[in-house]
Amino acid sequence: MGKYAIGEFEEVVLLTVAVLYENAYGIAIKEDIEQRLKRKVSVGAMRTALKRLEKKEFLTSEFGEATAIRGGKRKRYFRVTPYGKKALEKVMSDRQKLWEAIPTMAFDFK
Repeated sequence: MGKYAIGEFEEVVLLTVAVLYENAYGIAIKEDIEQRLKRKVSVGAMRTALKRLEKKEFLTSEFGEATAIRGGKRKRYFRVTPYGKKALEKVMSDRQKLWEAIPTMAFDFK
């Protein structure tokens, strides 16, 4: 595994953080993945992935303002780091190389 090693679910979470940009907090990320990819996501899996991505320095986070709607609790907002962007570019490049290496007859289903 290289320095940009990332699992499939981590990739989806990281991409979703980028998609949501300034609105990327836990529940919004979870809901966007479920809606966009038609894939159920547990809160525990989401939290674990976000912590791993922060530990790998692919994400940073900061707390937003406390709101009365949330009973004074603050949302933790996530943002992709330059290092996280490089990891996503590496994954995209690696997958593209694999797609390009598939011989045309591999998908010739007669």
